Amino acid sequence: MAEATDMAAFREAVDAWAASGPGAPAYDIATRLAVRTAVLLEGRSDVAAVDALARRRGRDLAAEGVCVLSIGGAMSVGRYARLLGAPGLGLRLTGLCDEAERPYYARAFARVGAPQQGFHVCAADLEDELIRALGAARVEQLVQDEGDSRALRTFLRQPAQRNRLPQQQFRRFLGTKKGRKTHYGRVLVEALDADRVPAPLDGLLSTL
Repeated sequence: MAEATDMAAFREAVDAWAASGPGAPAYDIATRLAVRTAVLLEGRSDVAAVDALARRRGRDLAAEGVCVLSIGGAMSVGRYARLLGAPGLGLRLTGLCDEAERPYYARAFARVGAPQQGFHVCAADLEDELIRALGAARVEQLVQDEGDSRALRTFLRQPAQRNRLPQQQFRRFLGTKKGRKTHYGRVLVEALDADRVPAPLDGLLSTL
């Protein structure tokens, strides 16, 4: 628990540093915690999914010196890579991104000398990977279990959803309310069969 609290403080210090604040607090906490790896993720839902899979596999990433960060979008990866990679704290960098955002990660990792194979790429995004792995019927059951059936029915009545595949509909639904993607990032991962973890997510955790 102490490691998790301290790692949360490190994340806050890094975010403040990325927003042009002082870097000394991040340096101090990183040294005290022996942080060795930074996982750069586009958003909070990705963090929830990575944390959920780590727990399922009995991993305590904070205790292992691994910091899992939401960088607030792929366009911020260059700034975080400079602060946390070789030019800054000298941490090992890895991450997970959408296919459309691959160029941002590729350029950022190249500029700080991090290996291009260090980050993992989802075909569309992580939610799409998880929905495909579970199947539409299972996702619908999970939505019902989480008490969101009424909201889903209302969403599916919208004209724009009529010609979309169920997988596309669920992916859009998860983004219709603040916090829903993050909540289901955990829920979907916890529902996966052990042998159905999407390759990008499985590959990321396996390298940590």
